[in-house]
Amino acid sequence: MGSRHFPARTVLFEREANGVTYRIPALLYIPCLAKLLAFAEERLSVDDAHANLLVLRRGTLYRSYVEWEDMRALETATLKHHRSMNPCPVYDEFTGIVFLFFIAVLGKTPEAYQIITGQNVARLCYVSSSDQGLSWSKVTDLTQQVIGRAITDWATFALGPGHGIQLRSGRLLVPAYAYHIDCKECFGKLCQTTPHAFTFYSDDHGQSWRFGEFVPNLPTVECQMVSVDEEDGSNVLYCNARSPLGFRVQALSTDDGAVFHQGQLVQRLVEPPHGCHGSIIGFPAPLFYAPRRPHQLQGHQQPAGVREPCPSSSYHEPHDSMSSVVSGGGHGEPKPEAISESIFPFQTPTWVLYSHPTSSRSRVDMGVYLSTFPRDADSWTEPWVIYEGPSAYSDLAYVELPYSEVSATGIPATAFACLYENGTRSPYEQISFSMFTLYDVIQNIPLRASAPDRKLRSEKEKWVRSCVTS
Repeated sequence: MGSRHFPARTVLFEREANGVTYRIPALLYIPCLAKLLAFAEERLSVDDAHANLLVLRRGTLYRSYVEWEDMRALETATLKHHRSMNPCPVYDEFTGIVFLFFIAVLGKTPEAYQIITGQNVARLCYVSSSDQGLSWSKVTDLTQQVIGRAITDWATFALGPGHGIQLRSGRLLVPAYAYHIDCKECFGKLCQTTPHAFTFYSDDHGQSWRFGEFVPNLPTVECQMVSVDEEDGSNVLYCNARSPLGFRVQALSTDDGAVFHQGQLVQRLVEPPHGCHGSIIGFPAPLFYAPRRPHQLQGHQQPAGVREPCPSSSYHEPHDSMSSVVSGGGHGEPKPEAISESIFPFQTPTWVLYSHPTSSRSRVDMGVYLSTFPRDADSWTEPWVIYEGPSAYSDLAYVELPYSEVSATGIPATAFACLYENGTRSPYEQISFSMFTLYDVIQNIPLRASAPDRKLRSEKEKWVRSCVTS
């Protein structure tokens, strides 16, 4: 069990008296204007067959709080006679466009029926916005163009849910999974399907899309991806997926998601019965040397001839009341003189944060776990429980504060946002929003005798010593 300290919580979506329920959170942070986009499914009941529309709340981040706009339905994110499900937003930092991917499922056909019969009725769709979610395009159905005849081998498929990512190359990645039909018929009935995680991706800023190969060996369902840099200059794409095997499954790709190597069980990350969706987010490790430039911290390089949609002058200037979040707990004044380009021959490694219910028995006690070397399945810490009680799906965002904001250690502040399902009797009563810093995470994770916890304990001690002597 984690610490008794919980971050502040704001309820963004709540079950209504008439039974309308909000499920499947997705969260996107747009750093140039400090905007947060919180998406969910609006359902007529908790049943996935009663999904209806996608809804959105836009937020503006100030130092001490997020100011949220009223909820609104995304009327264009729908196909006639279909229900919209599994919101999966991805932001192109080069063009300033937000793509909101989702699946459109015919009528009230449940996923289980498609898996049993092999009759797919899901469509791959997206809408886009060039004004941070104020307005949205008409829907585009990519099913035939992108999946084509391969869909005859899929009993059904879905996206994410949760956020997609953009790689340093500019490639946009949307996580997905499909139930592959392994045996077409057995005594007149569908015999066997196996779920596999994979990616949809675009190398031309969303003008065209393709899909990669499946995670090959273990059954993998809902998933998310992180691009992981390592100190030696190497990079891998890390996939963390829901599994029915009692533990999460991870898989690595060395070609940016076109092909994944064999998946492996992550026995430090337990699943409740039948599994549950979880979220991962990557961020630069807070090492004690001069950090890189802002665009390097974001993990992107600006290609020639592409306009910069987020000039430094467009950062939203926060109020002065959130020094505790900006400085990682209020330890001293910023030190702008600490900012300089790294002279070291290695790159800043990527750490990964993961959110998921922490119990192996049921969907309860939302927690966050930290890995300082995610390709190692044994690298995960114990969880910090951020909500005690029924909880289920979640989505994380790495909140990139203006680069001028640094902690007392001379390191840019690292903050996170988490959008998660929760309730008192059921996990599906509310979708709540919380923010916390990496300092909060390290302070509240239970540190034990395991190797990853010993490493993190050392980092924590260095951090605390640096704060005290600043």
